[in-house]
Amino acid sequence: MISIISAISKYLGGPGSYNNYLIFRNVYTNTLAEKNIYLQYPDVHFDSNHYGVFFSVLIAPFAILPDWLGMVLWNVANTLVFLFAIHKLPFSSQKKAFFSWLCLQEFITAAVSLQFNIALTGLLILSAVYIYERKESQSAISILIGFFVKLYGIAGLSAFFFIKNKGKFILSLLGFGVLFLILPMLISSPNFGLQSYADWFQSLSEKNISNHTLGNRQDYSLMGIVRRVLGNPDISNLVFLIPGILVFALPYLRVKQYKNLPFQLMILASTLLFIVLFSSSSESPTYIIAVSGVMIWFIMQKEKSPFIIGLLIFVIVLTCFSFSDLFPKFIKENYIMKYSLKALPCCIVWFRVMYELMTKDFEKDYKLD
Repeated sequence: MISIISAISKYLGGPGSYNNYLIFRNVYTNTLAEKNIYLQYPDVHFDSNHYGVFFSVLIAPFAILPDWLGMVLWNVANTLVFLFAIHKLPFSSQKKAFFSWLCLQEFITAAVSLQFNIALTGLLILSAVYIYERKESQSAISILIGFFVKLYGIAGLSAFFFIKNKGKFILSLLGFGVLFLILPMLISSPNFGLQSYADWFQSLSEKNISNHTLGNRQDYSLMGIVRRVLGNPDISNLVFLIPGILVFALPYLRVKQYKNLPFQLMILASTLLFIVLFSSSSESPTYIIAVSGVMIWFIMQKEKSPFIIGLLIFVIVLTCFSFSDLFPKFIKENYIMKYSLKALPCCIVWFRVMYELMTKDFEKDYKLD
């Protein structure tokens, strides 16, 4: 219902209110016309597209409909993927409901923006859950959809070491990867499809540079906090990414823990947090991904100490509600946005997750039911 109301309210606000959807729809129409999908088209929408050309196939069923109906069904489809992923998590019904409620504010933020991030969160969760269920092909498909749209999907490979049938997974990854590569060419041409992948790389490179601008609505990340506190937009992502990846990889040394489902789920929580906190493209609607990671971490806690509960409250207040009316405009603009403080609680939780991954016995210290 929230997804429907969000879409309708945006439609009633006029084209300027649903600019994101116009960009998405134009990816399809421009692919059909074989026009560069990464250029500015001010007569149709402001800003430009940053999704892969494969997105033209995903958005096609919605783009051919009238805007009001396409927007509603687009938001509903994203929501269904997310809810299905929650349903598939190995938690009790009560904990799944708790998960959904605590993600609600970030869900609304993404739904109002008509963002693909809602479905992307679901796909990332599903890519891991299908591996737990030994459904390697479904996991590969989930990873590839996310990857060919927004690159983030590749993070689903974080569960690779838990795969029982790695051969089947790799073959599925290669087979469906080729299929997804050529699908946009079927509604355009091979030359346009290949050129679009090159254009995509250039578009993302340019966007990464522009994201470093101090005070914009991007770079709500760990490096964004540091860059903005120091007032230096020229600090390279690599300064954070290289040590960040090394820290992220440390738990994989605990091979004996691989067999424990809570360990695998904690890796998923770490992954959902990492891809947001270490991306200069992270904006407010992206945090549905990170907050889902926080909720997986919290739900698995066997002993919910005041410190653990305090961290959750910190996330809900400063991350989830930082752009709401809970905070005066002066604080939002001069502190939260200026210093990327929306990312701060999730940064602390991620370091806590890494501590637990390196020190806890996941056979005894966690529970799922």
